Amino acid sequence: MSNPPPPPDDSWEYRLTLPHHAIGSGVARSTVRSILTRHSLPGLVDTAELLTSELCGNSYRHSAGPATVHVRWRDGTLHVGVRDESDVLPSPTSGGIELDGGRGLLLVSRCAQAWGSRAAPAGAGKVTWFELHQ
Repeated sequence: MSNPPPPPDDSWEYRLTLPHHAIGSGVARSTVRSILTRHSLPGLVDTAELLTSELCGNSYRHSAGPATVHVRWRDGTLHVGVRDESDVLPSPTSGGIELDGGRGLLLVSRCAQAWGSRAAPAGAGKVTWFELHQ
């Protein structure tokens, strides 16, 4: 008989810096999957991986510089934020939908318990984020 997986740790966080490169979303996806699997949160893996990929893809498309992915677990909530150098905030009311894109943010708005975007500290770009609850 195998033992059940240990409960998730109370709180932890990771940061990953991605260069402005087309494979960045894939690297972020794999990293988030690994983090959540190792912290015994398999029920969040697929959605978190998908939404992280969407945020990183938007960052790559709308910013010319690197992005930083911040993954944090606290009080039963997974928070993932992607910081980039663009100052343009997506519209939370429209889901960021444009004729030639933006459907990924609609997906984020429908799958996450909460999401948004804010100016980054020190006026350097923005952070777009989502939250998932266990």
